[in-house]
Amino acid sequence: MGVAYNPFSLEGKTILVTGASSGIGRQTAIECSKMGAKVIVCGRNQERLNETLSSMEGEGHISFAGDLLEEDVIKQLVQEIPNIDGTVLAAGRGLTLPFQFSTREKFDEIFNINFFSTVELLRMLAKKKKINANGSVVFIVSIGGTKKFSPGNGIYGAAKAALNSMVHFAALELASKKIRVNGICPGMIDTPLIHRGTLSEEQLKIDAEKYPLKRYGKPEDVAMGAIYLLSDASSWVTGHSLVIDGGITAK
Repeated sequence: MGVAYNPFSLEGKTILVTGASSGIGRQTAIECSKMGAKVIVCGRNQERLNETLSSMEGEGHISFAGDLLEEDVIKQLVQEIPNIDGTVLAAGRGLTLPFQFSTREKFDEIFNINFFSTVELLRMLAKKKKINANGSVVFIVSIGGTKKFSPGNGIYGAAKAALNSMVHFAALELASKKIRVNGICPGMIDTPLIHRGTLSEEQLKIDAEKYPLKRYGKPEDVAMGAIYLLSDASSWVTGHSLVIDGGITAK
């Protein structure tokens, strides 16, 4: 038998995944390991990172526990890790809050997590030449604030819209270093993030029915998109955000 042809293979690549202790980040790390990558998992909780590691395939994976809101932690991460061939920047959190209660303090809180720390990490990775030529950067963005605008989603959506804008700027500026930058805009994904009580289970079920494919996404639906963007199969794709949303923005 000949060698299996797989343009989506991550064999021989080292991939950094932030937010890897749960949800999209965790599943992306697991799927990258199945595709042959050596993965650096990053999150705030070492115990939960260990759970991610225990679900991964292959050897040589690295974990780094730390809060990326702290500048020193970002510096330490960039200094300690080996050079990488790609990164999926999935760390973030949600917030539903009516506009009249959207204080500057709340904006700062969500922007710091969902925008500033993520962008600062990428800036430092690029500045310290930690991303190899032909490397790939994937921001986890959202359809919220970029394609879909729901009441109470203003702070979260604005932060994600800013992140989506940075996809384009970073793609243009890092192209000279042969680094590609893309985003993924998921619809509602069934992760612990959506079961925190903002909507009841019944409300979530009704909302999922609004999607043309009649379900919310799974973390692996997003992970597969990330694998495409990390792999050589997407070597001529940069400066774009891939919408993975079960068809909801087509309505």
